[in-house]
Amino acid sequence: MTAVLLHDYASRAAESRPDATALAMDDERMTYAELDRLSGRLAAQLVDAGCRPGDRVGLLVPKRPSAIVAIHGVLRAGGVYVPLDAESPPQRLGRIVTSAEPRLLLAVPEAAERLDALADTMALPPVWSVETDAIAGARVRSERTRADWDVDAPPPDVRIAPHEAAHLLFTSGSTGEPKGVVITHGMVTAFVDWAVGYFGTRASDRISGHPPLHFDLSTFDIYATFKAGAELHLVPPTLSVDPSALAALIRDRELTQWFSVPSALTYMAKFDAVGQDDFPALERLLWCGEVLPTPVLAKWMRKLPHVTFTNLYGPTEATIASSYHTVPEVPRDETEPVPIGVPCAGEELLVLDEQLQPTPDGEIGDLYIAGVGLSPGY
Repeated sequence: MTAVLLHDYASRAAESRPDATALAMDDERMTYAELDRLSGRLAAQLVDAGCRPGDRVGLLVPKRPSAIVAIHGVLRAGGVYVPLDAESPPQRLGRIVTSAEPRLLLAVPEAAERLDALADTMALPPVWSVETDAIAGARVRSERTRADWDVDAPPPDVRIAPHEAAHLLFTSGSTGEPKGVVITHGMVTAFVDWAVGYFGTRASDRISGHPPLHFDLSTFDIYATFKAGAELHLVPPTLSVDPSALAALIRDRELTQWFSVPSALTYMAKFDAVGQDDFPALERLLWCGEVLPTPVLAKWMRKLPHVTFTNLYGPTEATIASSYHTVPEVPRDETEPVPIGVPCAGEELLVLDEQLQPTPDGEIGDLYIAGVGLSPGY
């Protein structure tokens, strides 16, 4: 049996539920059939242009349906996508591009000014536009637009092994310098398989896509949704500064799952954007990436007694999360931190001393997850 790769989730959903909504954002919706068709055509163009398995492709594309098409097009060509944060300072963005060494960049027209700034300091690879309009900066112009690859073309038949890279994520690390973390297909599918089973994700789910695409939490949103054949509702970045708008999106889109960093939850709680027994369709609320203050969690749980609350924990290097804790009831002692819980399937948590030996019960050491050392204090 052929091993499952990340892009297979959407392709299989396109076969079984072609007319079902895969992506939604603002007034735009995209079906699984459309996602499959467009990503297949882009993949064909990439292969025709000389992209080979393992080649890296930079994505200077904000979170929108066309970005998800670009991601899947790169994967179907056997490539490795590198999501770039257009809001990063030019120097940091330049260091990331230099380190990633992409064969080409996929960008949107509004990225022209940023591309021009990069071209002032480095030699850029070829640039393609993922929109109908071309990139038309003073110095950088796109070689191809979506009009070029939005034509009938059979998708390439490129298969790689699950241990091959799927994407390259850059974190600041402990030094503040961009650090590339290679994430393989198998690393993500292992977590997604566990998570879909544990949370009971199904085709009728409507799932939030809150994190930016250069943040590893987004990979859970994308691939768990597509594995289940559900709907992914991308959250516009502009809503992050408006807690009432975030709450309205959960309510109006009738989301069944919300997943974000705790700061978004704290923000909505601070401004009382959530009413008593609000979000009747919501079933699961998940968070990861930071500490969620226990008083904030207690407030949410009192407001939404019908919702299940789960804390996920883990570093980018260990892929999304390595442990989980579903909170059984409203915390009675709000001074106690929320536990990080128990290992996800296939993971192991070790607390080690300075000599990297297991510590006795009750002693504090450093937490190690799958060989990745973390400082205590989460």
